[in-house]
Amino acid sequence: MPTARESLLDAALSALARLPWSGVRMVDVASAAGVSRQTLYNEFGSKDGLARALVRREADVYLRGVDRALAECPPASPTSSDAGGTPLGPADRLVHVAEWTVGSARSSALVRALLTGCWSERLPAPSVRTTAAVSAVPAQRRADAGVPGPAELIAAVRDRALAALEKEMPGADPVELGRYCETAVRLGLSCVVAPPGRSEGHAGYIRSVLARLPVRAVG
Repeated sequence: MPTARESLLDAALSALARLPWSGVRMVDVASAAGVSRQTLYNEFGSKDGLARALVRREADVYLRGVDRALAECPPASPTSSDAGGTPLGPADRLVHVAEWTVGSARSSALVRALLTGCWSERLPAPSVRTTAAVSAVPAQRRADAGVPGPAELIAAVRDRALAALEKEMPGADPVELGRYCETAVRLGLSCVVAPPGRSEGHAGYIRSVLARLPVRAVG
């Protein structure tokens, strides 16, 4: 059973799908979540606090999806292959992450805004992306850390990918491997902003670019 906090965030997200953020009322969010308005203010402190927590949760959901994408794509092995019989390798993990990124950005306006930095008038004001002063409301502190900008979010994805690939590429130059991971993340982001042609698709496009970027071994 969801907590009051999760129910309130779900209600706020549902309201945002129908209304611009300026039209979302705290009293309506509380009513939809089945709690009192005082509970809402106790939990988030203000509408800005609710906005920060909502956007922060979307960022966390996206990053958990990145972790799943990295874990679900099997590492390269003599017997592992895709449907076409090609051995799986590091690029497959990164393409899997890119596919999750593109899908998330398409399904969530908040994730798209987090990744691109483009916040429409329908979404919480860009000011919620800055670090705010700590509120006197204890529960509110969880939202006061602010939410990540595009550069911070991309770095978080890169670091997760780097940690996963280092385990199966122990001899790779870590600097080059980090650049390889970041390039893949940014290629996925480019597919969000300007999708490639249908004949190739974003997965094929990213795979073809990564194939031209071999990672050298240390020494």
